Amino acid sequence: MAKVDFKKSLREFYSAKGEPKLVEVPSMKYIQVDGVGDPNTSAAFQEAMEMLYGIAYTLKFDMKKNQPDGYFEFVVPPLEALWWMDPGPFDPDAKDKWQWTVLLMQPDFVTDELIDSTKKILNAKKPDLDLANVRYGVIDEGLSAQILHIGPYAEEGPTIEKLHAFVKSQGYTLLDKHHEIYMSDPRRVAPEKLKTIIRHPVGE
Repeated sequence: MAKVDFKKSLREFYSAKGEPKLVEVPSMKYIQVDGVGDPNTSAAFQEAMEMLYGIAYTLKFDMKKNQPDGYFEFVVPPLEALWWMDPGPFDPDAKDKWQWTVLLMQPDFVTDELIDSTKKILNAKKPDLDLANVRYGVIDEGLSAQILHIGPYAEEGPTIEKLHAFVKSQGYTLLDKHHEIYMSDPRRVAPEKLKTIIRHPVGE
């Protein structure tokens, strides 16, 4: 069985260049965890990633063993996150007040029932994880602008400004939440080489 890599099969949404571009993003299913606080120091943020990856890999290997209808071998997609502040506007220096949703996209064959059964399997192995905080649902961004940032996360400012200026030049306004897709593993890639897709839904 061929292994599906969504970075390739959905290349338009998991690749970007240094110049902004408009894309029509389809509805996608995600496992999600919400939280508040500085991602660099927040234990909740680290736990959220542990929960998402735990569920994603547990589901992947359990499904490979049982092979339900519609199953196919796949690569776990990159980590993603939505960022905002309520009330806004977003203040890049007020990290302790940042609100976030950490995301991992899932294949179409994944159902609510599969997520629930996977939680039970993972909870049996790691009872300290509060998997009640993990939810599963569709995100529908539609028309969005995106750009590739190369470098440390803390130096995204000029890239974000470039994206916002592009949106304005196209006659659109920013909608909903700032979206980041982490194409590099920071444990294995030097900060100056990290690749992050920055996306924002837009409208008139």
